[in-house]
Parts: sequence; C-alpha cells; structure tokens
Amino acid sequence: MEKLVRPHISPEKNQKKMQKDAILKAIFRIAAIISGGAIAVIVVFVFMRGVQPFLPGYANGQVNFLDFLFGTLWRQDQGIYGVGFIVINTLLTSFGALLISFPLSVLTALFIVKIAPKWLSKVMTTIVELLASIPSVVYGVFAAGAITTLVMSLASSMGMSTAGGNSFLAVVLLLAIMIFPTITSLSITAISSVDRALEEGSLALGATKTQTNFKVVLIAAKSGIFAGAILGIGRAFGEATAVAMVAGNKMFGPTFNLFDITRTLTSTMLSGLKETTGLDYDIRFSVGLVLMVVILVSNLLLNLVKKKVGNMS
Repeated sequence: MEKLVRPHISPEKNQKKMQKDAILKAIFRIAAIISGGAIAVIVVFVFMRGVQPFLPGYANGQVNFLDFLFGTLWRQDQGIYGVGFIVINTLLTSFGALLISFPLSVLTALFIVKIAPKWLSKVMTTIVELLASIPSVVYGVFAAGAITTLVMSLASSMGMSTAGGNSFLAVVLLLAIMIFPTITSLSITAISSVDRALEEGSLALGATKTQTNFKVVLIAAKSGIFAGAILGIGRAFGEATAVAMVAGNKMFGPTFNLFDITRTLTSTMLSGLKETTGLDYDIRFSVGLVLMVVILVSNLLLNLVKKKVGNMS
C-alpha cells in the first residue's frame, strides 16, 4: 500500500495561518459582543422605563401591577390599563395565523424543492423571496382594502356584521400572509439540506416518493422548519403597523368572536406613541416587557414541540 504523504508546511506559513485564525476569532467575538450588547441595552432600557409606573413615588400616578397584568379593560382616557385580555388576544391571533400559515408554508416548500420542475421552482422561490421583502405597511394597506372586504362579505353571508371588516379574523388572515414567506424560505433551506442518501435509502426499502417526502424528508428537516415557525410567530407577535390598520383596538376583552374588533400588544403600544411623556407613554414600555415575556415563553413551547416531533420519529 502506498503511504499518504502529507504536504510540508513551513513554520512561517503555519504561523501566518494561526495569526489569521486568531484575527478572525477576535472579529467574530467582537461581533457577538456588539450584537449581544445591543440586545442587553434594549432590554435594560425597556425594563427601566417599563417598571416605573408600578413603583411608589412615580410622579404621574402609580399603577397596580396585578390590575395591569390581569385586567380586562384598557381605557387610557380614564387611566385604566389592563393588559391581561390583550395578551390573550395577541396569543389567539398569532397562533391562529401560525395554524393557517405553517402547513401551507411547509407544503409549499416541499413542492418547490422536491416536486416542482426546476423552472417552476425558481419562479416560486423568487416569488416567496419577494413576499418576504414587502414592507409591513404595504401588507396593512392590502389588508385594509382586500381582507376587510372579504371579511365583510363572509360576515354578511352568515348574517353577522363587522366594523367595516376590521376584526379578529382580519388580523389572523393578515398575519398568516405576512409570516408565510418567512416560514417558507427557511423550510426550503431546511428541506434542501436533507441528505440525498436518506431519500434513496427510503425508496430502496420500498417507500413511495410521497411517503419518503413526508416521513423522511420533513422529519429530517424539522429543526429548520421549526426555526422558521419560531421566526414566523415572532414576526406575528411583533407586527404593529399593519395589525393596527385592521384590528380596531377594542377597549375590553378578550375577543373570541371572529368578526369582532380586537386589540394586540403591538397595536396598543403603537396607539400611544403620540405621547412623549407621562403615564400613558411609560405604560407602553410596560406592555413591551409583557410582549418580550410572551415571545420568550412561546419560543420555548415551540422548541418543546420540536423535540416531541423528533422523539415520535
């Protein structure tokens, strides 16, 4: 047998490579510190402003924390700030949108990667990328003109009425459209990265193409797919401008009627930005703190679901 001959590397070249490696590590470390530091600054700033309304001696009038957290009424004109029902509304609209968009996004990604001809796959990928780049306000204008009309027609056919189409259902449909490209793009990447050998092995064992796609490819790509779901639900939670255009900002709740107006955490924050000082302004930071906690808990739950899916496979 022939012996493998390793190429000789001079000490000088080896030292230069080590220096380059050290420089790159330092650059990556600095980038991580900057990004992490920016997040920390934002969290600390929002926290410091958000807790002020609950502290004794607050100049603009103290708010009871439990009334704020579990309240079912938001009347800023009366100084009543209850965010409990808004949290429920936000969860219902966001997860309702995810329930609609997630299966459509995954099936679309599977079609683009594994079923569609190459020319059609390229066209559809471009369309998905274009949808992801559309500004939120454009989605909001579309929802105010098209989705609200659809909701009004649907409500009329069922003998019900809506506030010009502004409703819980309009928010859900809007968010489902907005998170669709995010989940689809990451699902495409995840499915494309699945090892071809897994598919060939499944086909060799007698599985059909459809069985292979659903029981092998999607399971193997679950991490990337659920990463898309996590980013998608994060966008749904954080969307403000477009949602405020069709939500209606109901003052009490929670909202369970699909055709009734609603209110989310982000639309509540946005509606008070006309102020720059005082309780009505600072309480928006308190709402922001609640929103961050809701996003964190939701992400943890989705990660648990991802692990359960992996165990079932």
